[in-house]
Amino acid sequence: MFRTVSFITLGIVIAAIGIVSAQGPGRGPGGGRGGMGPGGGGVELQKDPVAKDADEKKILDVLADMNRNQSKGMMNVSPADGRLLRMLVESTDAKKAVEIGCSNGYSGIWTCLGLRKTGGKLITHDIDEGRAALARENFKRAGVEGIVTLVMGDAHETVKNLEGPIDILFIDADKEGYGDYLKQLLPKIRPGGLILGHNTSMARGSDGMGGFIEAITTDPGLDTLFLNPGGQGMSLSIKKR
Repeated sequence: MFRTVSFITLGIVIAAIGIVSAQGPGRGPGGGRGGMGPGGGGVELQKDPVAKDADEKKILDVLADMNRNQSKGMMNVSPADGRLLRMLVESTDAKKAVEIGCSNGYSGIWTCLGLRKTGGKLITHDIDEGRAALARENFKRAGVEGIVTLVMGDAHETVKNLEGPIDILFIDADKEGYGDYLKQLLPKIRPGGLILGHNTSMARGSDGMGGFIEAITTDPGLDTLFLNPGGQGMSLSIKKR
């Protein structure tokens, strides 16, 4: 029987809409600052995550260091988007997560924060050997290298070798390629599985993502909402049962 997306997950998603919208750019683990309380009374709503154990602290420390010292030129997700990935992975008990666009491993490590609790694995794809080498180093620093498989090459070709079912798909690569990734991988997403697309706000100024946006908003087999439309933007789609 397929695992269900629980009411807890729905609550997390609703809360995440506020979290992602409230957090300003460039701050995250080790950086502090988030949305303020109603009326601007000076009560800080968004705070850094608090580690539950030594292993989680190690991972969060690596993420904080990456956010401070490796973010330039990487086009990584925001810390709030990373926390959303972790929440969705852990709350849906995801066993198989697929990422298109590894970069330096920042979003992958957030994903692994959840996977280390679910017993799941991440398969991440990238075409740039320099970024991939940095990602491997960061996965090792965070202690998650054992649950990550990094696939090198053109993801439009390498994803053809992926087997389902996939619980969570996160796309953050060439924007004009989102539609093709979706077309190839949607049949491999399990019913109740999630599809996330990063930088959906870019669709306003470019037609590169137009096909992807059209697909996720008109396919009767998907239900889609958009998070943080004023920032980088993230689409969240569920494959209906």
